[in-house]
Amino acid sequence: MRIRATVAAASGALALSALAVPAAHADGSAASYREGAAKVLQAAHATSGMTAFTAAAPAAGEPYALNATFSNLKIGKAYKVGTTNHVAFSVSYTLTHGADVDITASDFQTGPYIYKGSYSTPSNMLVGDKPATCTATSSTVATCKGNIDVYPAEGELLNSDAGSWSAGALAIAWNGQDPSSSTFDITKVGYADQGGLGTTLIQRNSTLTVNAGPEPVVKGRTLTATGKLSRANWEDNKYHGYTKQPVKLQFRKAGTSTYTTVKTVYSDSYGNVKTTTTANYDGYWRFSVNIQLVCSG
Repeated sequence: MRIRATVAAASGALALSALAVPAAHADGSAASYREGAAKVLQAAHATSGMTAFTAAAPAAGEPYALNATFSNLKIGKAYKVGTTNHVAFSVSYTLTHGADVDITASDFQTGPYIYKGSYSTPSNMLVGDKPATCTATSSTVATCKGNIDVYPAEGELLNSDAGSWSAGALAIAWNGQDPSSSTFDITKVGYADQGGLGTTLIQRNSTLTVNAGPEPVVKGRTLTATGKLSRANWEDNKYHGYTKQPVKLQFRKAGTSTYTTVKTVYSDSYGNVKTTTTANYDGYWRFSVNIQLVCSG
């Protein structure tokens, strides 16, 4: 599965990003949840075209519908992902379940996930390393909080995955079934899954350097500012020059707190930025970017 994006950045930091169904990480419980949740998610989405998994009875290769729904999901507006570092972000939501669902069972698990594209046929999905933790507020309602974990160095993202993602939540009653076992029977697993609960942007992280000289510069003389705008490439795990992007040269006079835009220039075909200006006051110089891209699909 795979995904696409929208980007925004400012003052030397740019972003754009995406998602993919991952490998196992950390301890055994993390591996069990991450792999098991991905397996059941894929099976359920392969047979459901609705905004929630509501199969009345288990068919061949499907879990049965668990009596649970999700609401009040809260997720951040945007997250930046670089080339190598693990990124984790928190999601909270409300879980409402039937009296027949025991959320305190040792093999009951719930967690958030994000997906790219449509709910029924997502191009990419990401879950967390571990299930969410829940606190019961009544006999049938609980507030839950869990992470989404992203590992860009392990091939979870393509550059085309950057952009807008949708958020959902799932719950699994394993009922003694082990998804890693050769005798695993998915039809004995209870499962609830609801998409369209929120949206976020996964962004490709960008960096922007600046150097102004000569130092010191004489009042009224020419000052040259140089730098480089680079963006994370999720397909080779390196940063490359971000070309033909508007970059603002800004100045803050000593003793003040506000930067003023002096001029706007564009990064060249290698992401390099260079411009000159006249130095009239003591103060501080910086490059700033504020870019928004929208990729369809």
